[in-house]
Amino acid sequence: MAKGMALGRGLGELLGEVETAYENSTPASNSGIAALDVNAITPNPNQPRKIFDEEKLKELSESIKKHGLLQPVTVVEADDGYILVAGERRLRAHKMAGMTTIKAIITNLEELQLREVALIENIQRDDLNIVELAYSYAQLLNEHSLTHDDLSQKVFKSRSSITNTLRLLQLSPYVQQMLANEKISAGHGKIMLGLSEDDQKKVADSIVGQKLSVRETEQLVKQMKSTPEKKPKKLKSKQEKFDFEPIQNVIELLGALDLKVKAEKNYIKIEINSQDDIDRISNTFSNTL
Repeated sequence: MAKGMALGRGLGELLGEVETAYENSTPASNSGIAALDVNAITPNPNQPRKIFDEEKLKELSESIKKHGLLQPVTVVEADDGYILVAGERRLRAHKMAGMTTIKAIITNLEELQLREVALIENIQRDDLNIVELAYSYAQLLNEHSLTHDDLSQKVFKSRSSITNTLRLLQLSPYVQQMLANEKISAGHGKIMLGLSEDDQKKVADSIVGQKLSVRETEQLVKQMKSTPEKKPKKLKSKQEKFDFEPIQNVIELLGALDLKVKAEKNYIKIEINSQDDIDRISNTFSNTL
């Protein structure tokens, strides 16, 4: 019994936070509380959370059977019933408990607000991993033109916490997946910001393989940044030097025509400044052929 009461109190505190969020985002007019058929309520298609922990749903279901529903779900009227705005876990828990009706707040939120409230509830009430949380923040900011301060007030998180969480979306998909799977922590992830994708992968694999702490990871990244990457030296192609002695008479002949002639390595350079220079060269070689 003591365990059940403790669960009830914890759930009440959690739902109290959500209730405040609803008060900030749900119009007070044209709304009321009713007992609705659970089968008349369609889950919100914009609910970003698609997978629900069955064990936690069972705990919630048992708590609702013992203590009742502490916070009604929120719905909007539709042509063939109601659409759930917030409270999918509570609705699922009711069905799991075999209950046929559920207390619901009927409101008239617009479609955009529908998604906003679903995202806020998702952030407030479920155990999102840090990457899912970051994407939920990003959706709210991008789709509802919110500032970080606006979002802070809506989800009851500090502005710095929101900003730091959003920065994790700058990490490579490989590292984000490791964060989502809780193989590395958000603290590890923040240290890798600014590294190339290859370096992020090296660090992330080292964290898992060597069980590095955040501080040890910080030292590893500092060491990587302080050690300049050695670039392979370009090999210069060897150029063969030619012996111009056999055609030295040609070079001297051209020089006798007041032409600047230069022979080095593997080419002969003749400087031509006028058409007369070309004619002299042409006449000279025509006479010798």
